[in-house]
Amino acid sequence: MADRQGALVVVAGPSGVGKSTLLKRLLREAPRFAFAVSCTTRAPRPGEQDGREYYFLSEEAFDQHVALGDFAEWEALHARRYGTLKAEIQRLRDAGRHVLFDVDVKGALNLKAQYEEALLVFIAPPSFQVLEARLRGRSSETEEQIRIRLDRVKEELALAPRFDRQVVNDELETSYHALRGCLEAFLPAAELKEDSHAQTA
Repeated sequence: MADRQGALVVVAGPSGVGKSTLLKRLLREAPRFAFAVSCTTRAPRPGEQDGREYYFLSEEAFDQHVALGDFAEWEALHARRYGTLKAEIQRLRDAGRHVLFDVDVKGALNLKAQYEEALLVFIAPPSFQVLEARLRGRSSETEEQIRIRLDRVKEELALAPRFDRQVVNDELETSYHALRGCLEAFLPAAELKEDSHAQTA
């Protein structure tokens, strides 16, 4: 076990804003960070493994966790439910890892309500119009589904001022260094450098 518990960093933003690309690079370059694996009631997609991408739960198992108060946060999204177990967060913290969350905007605020020490970073698009173009460029959803997502985006952008920091994801390299800057102001700089002896959870 590490000498002290890891920090909590919650990164959130609208769908399509590019969070995953930023976070994957952060995990490569700052090995003390580890993702808190969420639970979901959706079925695994090809190539996904239980306990790696998600903990895949039945509706009944998810209900039981809700009833027992096991979730630090949970949300219903697109007819499925997603949540982060308190035990998963504590497991990583006890191992000395900094816990990284990739959750929806409301989930981030729910986490902050329970963990006041957490850093909340909002990843914003350059503009609503740019994000709409990105979502339409996927060509994987119906017009109705896109409209639902865009309505949600408007709600989420309105919540951005409640976050500790905001990063506009326009140009990837600039955005990544802005994210690193947020973390360097929150953590000792040495903990964001590559470490070949980083612990594994």
